[in-house]
Amino acid sequence: MGQTLILTGNQTAALAAKLCRVQVIAAYPITPQSKIPEVLSEYVEKGELPAEFVRVESEHSAMGVCISASMVGARVFTATAANGLAYMHEQLHWAAGARLPIVMPVTNRGLGAPWTILNDMQDSIAQRDTGWMQFYCLNNQEILDQTILAYRTAEALLVPIMVCFDGFRLSHTMMPVEIPSQDEVDAFLPPYRLPYTIDAQNPVNINPVVMTDPLPDPAGELAPSYMGFRRRLQEAHESALPVIARLGREFGEIFGRSYEDSLYRYRNEDADFLFLTMGSLSSEASDTVDILRDEGVRAGVIGLRVFRPFPAHQLASAVSGVKGIAVVEKAISYGYEGALATELKAALFSANGLRPVVTNYVVGLGGKDVKPTDLLEAARDTLTQVDGASRHEHPKWLGSGV
Repeated sequence: MGQTLILTGNQTAALAAKLCRVQVIAAYPITPQSKIPEVLSEYVEKGELPAEFVRVESEHSAMGVCISASMVGARVFTATAANGLAYMHEQLHWAAGARLPIVMPVTNRGLGAPWTILNDMQDSIAQRDTGWMQFYCLNNQEILDQTILAYRTAEALLVPIMVCFDGFRLSHTMMPVEIPSQDEVDAFLPPYRLPYTIDAQNPVNINPVVMTDPLPDPAGELAPSYMGFRRRLQEAHESALPVIARLGREFGEIFGRSYEDSLYRYRNEDADFLFLTMGSLSSEASDTVDILRDEGVRAGVIGLRVFRPFPAHQLASAVSGVKGIAVVEKAISYGYEGALATELKAALFSANGLRPVVTNYVVGLGGKDVKPTDLLEAARDTLTQVDGASRHEHPKWLGSGV
């Protein structure tokens, strides 16, 4: 049997890695994730986790260690945030291109310059095209659950996964977390087995230079070209959502909390207005929905747990019949709008002519508090546009001040 503990998000992520029996940990500190490797180092030092704890000089090297260890069959772990994640950028492409099942918590933090140590999602959203899957967590319980689920998913599909959660708002906030027993985790997550054989007597090259056309491998079989490798990675993403749903259902059967649905839903069944969010904003939006319901507005929340691969069909179905959607996000794709708003519109474009009013609001950058009044403003502004008022073409910034 498991137990319930009061933990910060960082402590939860470290405990999840321990429960997943990671074998190699690459550690480099950066606020607000530094406590994750600190806790893991204690587990290793006390003999509670039989893993190699590798202290590196940079985030680039941290991912290099993970890539090397994963290639030879180890279950690996690291964590980072903000500029540290940006420093990994080249290696992120290598990890995805090599089809390595690496799981990495990202404690979302604003990117410099100017410097901030506080929360927004610009860091992970900026890495959405590196080939990594991205899971986003509503609370500390989801940090634990999504990390365990991420390892099972990554190892099934051979695609790395970021488990993203809000810096400080979750990483340093204590919440009750239901901790499963080690036996339960072991039943869900068996030891990782390489899909190929490593034999010192028969050495092979891994990730060699490839050409524009397929060429025979040493066995005489045609090996993919560079473009063929890229297509296979895309196909893995395209096939991932049913796998995530199946594994999320299996997770629920063992642990009592299902992640079959890639979307968090709150009071959305009869809603004609929705907030669309990710991360802890989903919780704040849920509180605002209760206020709007008391005012007679049929409001609800849809929060994305999975951003890559993008659950376009699920999302379009979830917003069917809705008149207005306020997309509230802690990131901006400079020169256009928030990435979540853009991708929602793309999903709706092919969804049988669904054309609700979609408005985009940028909030909380650099840790700026998101207040209920901000979300109420977004809701009322969107509902005004539903009623025929002129629409604003650019994202609206709430609470930004000067």
